[in-house]
Amino acid sequence: MELNGHTFLDKVLGIVKEETDQETALIQFKHPKELEEILREDLDISKKLNDQDLEKAVRKVLQYSVKTNKPTFRNQLYGGTDPYGLAGAWIAEAFNTSQYTFEVAPVFTLIELKVLDHILKLFGIPDGDGIFSPGGSISMLYALVAARFKAFPEVKRKGMRGLPEMVIFTSEDSHYSILKAAHWLGFGIENVKVIKTNDHGQMSATDLENTLQQELALGRTPLMVNATAGTTVLGAIDDLENVAAICEKYGVWMHVDACWGGSLMLSKKYRSKLKGINRASSISWNPHKMMGVPLQCSVILLREKGLLHEANAAAAQYLFQQDKFYDVSYDTGDKSIQCGRKIDAFKLWMIWKARGDIGLNHLTDHVMEIAEFCIQTVAQRSNFRLVTMHMQCPNVCFWYIPTFMKNKMENEEWWNTMHKITPKIKEQLTLRSQAMVAYSPLRERKNFFRLAFTFHPVLEKSHVLDILQAIEECGEGITMPVL
Repeated sequence: MELNGHTFLDKVLGIVKEETDQETALIQFKHPKELEEILREDLDISKKLNDQDLEKAVRKVLQYSVKTNKPTFRNQLYGGTDPYGLAGAWIAEAFNTSQYTFEVAPVFTLIELKVLDHILKLFGIPDGDGIFSPGGSISMLYALVAARFKAFPEVKRKGMRGLPEMVIFTSEDSHYSILKAAHWLGFGIENVKVIKTNDHGQMSATDLENTLQQELALGRTPLMVNATAGTTVLGAIDDLENVAAICEKYGVWMHVDACWGGSLMLSKKYRSKLKGINRASSISWNPHKMMGVPLQCSVILLREKGLLHEANAAAAQYLFQQDKFYDVSYDTGDKSIQCGRKIDAFKLWMIWKARGDIGLNHLTDHVMEIAEFCIQTVAQRSNFRLVTMHMQCPNVCFWYIPTFMKNKMENEEWWNTMHKITPKIKEQLTLRSQAMVAYSPLRERKNFFRLAFTFHPVLEKSHVLDILQAIEECGEGITMPVL
C-alpha cells in the first residue's frame, strides 16, 4: 500500500463505473444483522489492507449498496446524479477547501456569489442575498433565525427573555423540519400552528388568516408563515399569491419551502406554478433533489441584503480579520451558521455551465412530461387508483388494488387491509430488486405509493411502464395469508 494512496485513487473511477453499470442489481437487500455478519471482516477498521484487498472490500460494500442511478430507484425525492455534477463533486473533494474566506477559496467564492446571483434573479428577488447550506432542514433554521432577528434584533444579544410569545404557521402537509427548527430555536413545537389543507394538499388561505387572527387576539406574535412549493408526498404547491397577500397584510415573514418544487423555476412553461414566490421574505431550494446535483446542495435565499450577515455574524478574529490585504467583503463565511463549509456551489456551477438555462429548461419539461404520462397511464389501469389527478410537481400518488380486493365494500376493514398491502408490495419489489418506490399514509388516507420523478437518470416512457408492471406483478402475488 502506497503512503499517498494515489495508485488506488486512479482505480476508483473504474470501480464506480463497473459497480453501477446497467447489469448490476438495484439492491441486494439484507436485513441489518444479516448484512452486518456478511460484512463483518470488511467493517472492521482495526487491521490495514493492501490495495488489492481494499479494492475487494470496497466492491463488496458497493455490491450491497443501493444503486440510486437506476431508473427504478424512486424511493426518495432525489435520484441519480447529473454526470457533470458528479465531476464537480470529485473536483471539489480533491481540492478540499472551505467556503468561508476568499483567502482559501478565491475562485470558489466568486463562483458561489455568481451562482447565487443567477438563482436570485431566477426566483425574482435580484437584489436579495443567500448562501449555500447542507440541506432544507438547515435552510429552515436560517429562515426562522432571520425572521426572528428582523422582528426582534435584540434577540442576538439578550436571547428570548423578555420577548413576546411567537407563533409560526405551516400547513399540515409541510416538511417536519419546521417542528425541529421550532424546538432547536426555543419557540417550542406547540407554537407551530398547523393549517388545514385542501384535497390537493394546498394550505387553506382562509384557515391561515383565521388562525393568525386568533393568535393575535390571544396576545401572541405571528412571526413566520411557512408556505410550501412541493410537499413531500403529494407535491402540492400552496397558493403563494394568497399567502403573500396575508403575510403583507399582517406584517408577517413569509418563507417558501421550495426544496422540492423550486426546480420548476428552471422551466419557462412550468414556473408559473410558483407564481408569487418573488413576494417571499425567504426561499429554500434543494438542487440536490429533482435537479440531480450530488448530495448535498441547498440554498437559502433572502429578500433583504445584509440580513444574513447581521443575524449570524460572530466576527471571529482569527478568521474574519478586518485588516486583511484584500477586500474582506468577499469573506462570506460569517453569514453562515457553519464554520467549515463545503464548496457545494461548484457542483451546481458545473452543471449550469455544461447545460445552460436552455438545457435545464428542457430537463424540467421532460420530467414533468414523464410524470404526466405516468399519471395518465395509472388513471387508465383498472387495478390502480390515483390519490389525486391534480399534478403540481412530478409526484404521482396511487394505490394498487389486487384483484382479490376488487368489487368489495370499501369499508374501514377494506381500507385497513389496503394499508397493509401497499408496504407488502414494496417489500416484494425490494427483495426482488425490481424497484424501490416510496409509500406513505397521509391524514385520513391509508398507505399509498408515491412515484417522484427527477432529472436523472433521464427516464423514458418504457421505464415508467416497467415500474408499473413490477408493482402489478407483486400486487397480484399478495394474498390474505401473507398480510
